Amino acid sequence: QVQLVESGGGLVQAGGSLRLSCVASGRTFSTYVMGWFRQAPGKEREFVAAITWGGGNTYYADSVKGRFTISRDNAKNTVYLQMNSLKPEDTAVYYCACMLPRGFTSVFSARDYDYWGQGTQVTVSS
Repeated sequence: QVQLVESGGGLVQAGGSLRLSCVASGRTFSTYVMGWFRQAPGKEREFVAAITWGGGNTYYADSVKGRFTISRDNAKNTVYLQMNSLKPEDTAVYYCACMLPRGFTSVFSARDYDYWGQGTQVTVSS
């Protein structure tokens, strides 16, 4: 079992910044692919960003590319999402997710992730 706990959400004005953190339990955190997804009211959960186990590969949704940065600190079992130039359309509940190592998976697909955090609300006012 892996437990994920997110923090860092809140209310911010358009153009502002927030940094989300997600702390994971488990001694093999460094082997997990970690991702961030978000879900706005009335919409499906969507991919935001992902990072491979060594941090060498990162992936972003087109809507956040150039504004958000995903990173990880394996020594702290923590993954971060730095969000800059926030827009009202970024308002959503943000979820951290963990994918255990195995083949034939897609970092972009929510169904391929094995564990999820409880979510943290991000609200961007115009």
